[in-house]
Amino acid sequence: MLQLDQDIKFIQGVGPNRADLLKKELDITTVGDILNYYPFKYIDRTKFYRISEINGNMPYVQLVGQILFYDKVGEGRSQRLVANFSDGTGTIDLVWFQGIKYIPETYKPRTTYIIFGKPQVFKGRINVAHPEIEPVDISQYGDTTAIAFQNYQRSLFDNDDASAQQQQHRSSSALQTLRPAYNTSDRMKKRGLNSNQMAKIVANVMRMMDRPLPETLPPFLIQRYGFISYDEAVRNIHFPSDPDMLRKAQARLKFEELFYVQMNIIKYTKDRSRKIHGIMMPHVGEPFNTFYFQHLPFPLTNAQKRVIKEVREDMRSGKQMNRLLQGDVGSGKTLVALMCMLIAIGNRYQACIMAPTEILAEQHLQTIRNFLGDMTVRVELLTGTVKGKKRKVILEDLAAGKIDILVGTHAVIEDNVVFAKLGFVVIDEQHRFGVAQRAKLWTKSDTAPHVLVMTATPIPRTLAMTLYGDLDVSVIDELPPGRKPVHTVHQFDAHHKALYQRVRREIDQGRQIYFVYPLIQESEKIDLKNLEEGYATICKEFSDCKVSKVHGKLKPAEKDAEMQRFARGETQIMVATTVIEVGVNVPNASVMVIENAERFGLSQLHQLRGRVGRGADQSYCILVTKFQLTTETKKRIQIMVDSNDGFEIAEQDLKLRGPGDLEGTQQSGMAFDLRIANIARDGIILQMARDAAAEIVDNDIDQQNPAYAIVWKHLRELRKTQMNWGAIS
Repeated sequence: MLQLDQDIKFIQGVGPNRADLLKKELDITTVGDILNYYPFKYIDRTKFYRISEINGNMPYVQLVGQILFYDKVGEGRSQRLVANFSDGTGTIDLVWFQGIKYIPETYKPRTTYIIFGKPQVFKGRINVAHPEIEPVDISQYGDTTAIAFQNYQRSLFDNDDASAQQQQHRSSSALQTLRPAYNTSDRMKKRGLNSNQMAKIVANVMRMMDRPLPETLPPFLIQRYGFISYDEAVRNIHFPSDPDMLRKAQARLKFEELFYVQMNIIKYTKDRSRKIHGIMMPHVGEPFNTFYFQHLPFPLTNAQKRVIKEVREDMRSGKQMNRLLQGDVGSGKTLVALMCMLIAIGNRYQACIMAPTEILAEQHLQTIRNFLGDMTVRVELLTGTVKGKKRKVILEDLAAGKIDILVGTHAVIEDNVVFAKLGFVVIDEQHRFGVAQRAKLWTKSDTAPHVLVMTATPIPRTLAMTLYGDLDVSVIDELPPGRKPVHTVHQFDAHHKALYQRVRREIDQGRQIYFVYPLIQESEKIDLKNLEEGYATICKEFSDCKVSKVHGKLKPAEKDAEMQRFARGETQIMVATTVIEVGVNVPNASVMVIENAERFGLSQLHQLRGRVGRGADQSYCILVTKFQLTTETKKRIQIMVDSNDGFEIAEQDLKLRGPGDLEGTQQSGMAFDLRIANIARDGIILQMARDAAAEIVDNDIDQQNPAYAIVWKHLRELRKTQMNWGAIS
């Protein structure tokens, strides 16, 4: 019997060299690994095209015909091999840039082959570079199909159109329908281990399996949801017998993948709530009441009141709070966090707020001090630039309990930072901190402090269930009164004159303006040039204005100085890259111009737009793009124009790009790649999986019920082998 933990090198078609390559490139070492390496798509190989039907815009085509002759073109390293290939309805070129010596020896002229590849046009002729070539082995398809295929071949070379169409239909209905396609690296392809070879290796594994794969779900779940067996699912995910079986295999394996992710999260949460006791904070306290009745700058929204109530219930429950606070830019998260910290202070505990950048930490410090006014609550700042005697005093007073709220960057988690009695921790824009960094804060208190994680990046519900499945979620879904939605417009880059006129009108009314340029690492030189050219143009167009310039190449002190100049109103225009995405709060800034907006993702565009609209005046976001845009980019721009709702935009972004591309997902908990499930499209399956996992954990937290033994056993195996489960937090 083939064992799932058996070394892959003993499988036919692998061997020691390929086994080493598979380990380095795909982390595949065992039979189980190869079975779990699912195809990323399936290619319909039922349809055969005639050469007379194809063009250079088609994705993939399958042809049957013969190589008429070979020809070598070019010299030296630029030499290529070209084969003239015909099916009786026309000819195309098959092109190879490698393997020039052995190709003619392997594929003989005047022999019939099936050709598969992507057609393209070069110098007026259609060619297929490095095609997949298979000898016509019709015996594997059965007698009926073999006859149909022979007739189809004959019709092509007889050039009988009517007969060809008829036989093509007959052959396509009987041939293998779906071929798996596997992701492979460039290094693998160069060493002959392409998708086709991967399929052959998987097929060899399947042939060696003389009994069904062991089941991984309990019978009651399989029956409840009508799933096929695990063995059937694995076999059909690689080599579907038909489209219906592929759908059944996908449904089963998607559920299983999401189910075990949720099992891990829910069990971890339950265990933590049972084992980790939180700090009991029974009182609202005098600081909170004083602030609420004497210093509150404006009435709280209903959403803010709801969140404070949820946090308050957690703080007096006796369990450690772990809560995610989501709220769009400008929704009032900092005020909510401050009021919750005041509850902790009223119970004689200290609080801490950790921000990802110095400028954001300074902004929090100033905002909190402005809110508190003359209240006797001491708030101090600790960042990398706080040094010498000032730092020494802060550290001493913090350890002595003389500081109520410490605001800082990652500097607050250094070993020499000691709290007298830390009880409440706020982490802002938490996806910018690693799991280990966040965890260090917990060690600064004898009893685990209450934790409020804040993010201004709205997270779709399905993504939150996976990334933050162990956190309770609170949402601020209202803007404070007086805030007007930012008006967003799309403009082509040929109309800069009208754009500058609009900007001039805002400046004449005393407002400030952002101009943002993309800065993407792969093309830094080009982007910096664009930024410099844009800066020069804006200085010329607005020669009577003072202009700040900020980009990532500046030293932190220079960058902060320019941002502060803009925040103080000393400059009217800020020309910047996305470093201002999380930055200073400038209520007087009323226009955000985003150049080359087609190069930004939806979440990034929404975050940039959030830099304006922070005052009472009507604000504008102008998305400037080139005229020719892809269909997907047009959708992205239109979504921004139509909606100011960050959660709606995040949902759309998830659908367009998938979870793996969303900013922050790696840091915020998805320390593993889902093999087959797609959170954007599989929300219903995810909810089913979460409900089923919660049912099992609730019924059998001590893992004693035999009905669930298979689940606990498989979860333990997954923890050992596949995923960094411990990083989900």
